[in-house]
Amino acid sequence: QVQLVESGGGLVQPGGSLKLSCAASGIIFSRSVMGWYRQAPGKERELVAAISSGGSTNYVDFVEGRFTISRDNAKNTVYLQMNSLKPEDTAVYYCKANTGWGNRFEYWGQGTQVTVSS
Repeated sequence: QVQLVESGGGLVQPGGSLKLSCAASGIIFSRSVMGWYRQAPGKERELVAAISSGGSTNYVDFVEGRFTISRDNAKNTVYLQMNSLKPEDTAVYYCKANTGWGNRFEYWGQGTQVTVSS
């Protein structure tokens, strides 16, 4: 059974930091492309950052320079370090894995709430 479990969300003040974790099981994690997405109320789910099996990273413009995606293959875990958080970063953050030949198979976590507010 494939399972992605996010953790680390919560309430933080503007300018603060949070680190999200996503623990994966049931996949060959070291060969999977991992990503973080977010969905705010009234908006569509959008890509935040992604990291390849080789460690190459990609960021959407609105988070580049503030967020860092990383992975620990020994722990089957992908992280999202979020700094300089803004109220507009408030959303449910989801972990996604793409795996299999050609990364054809896609799996999602349950999401973790991040709220940036004074």
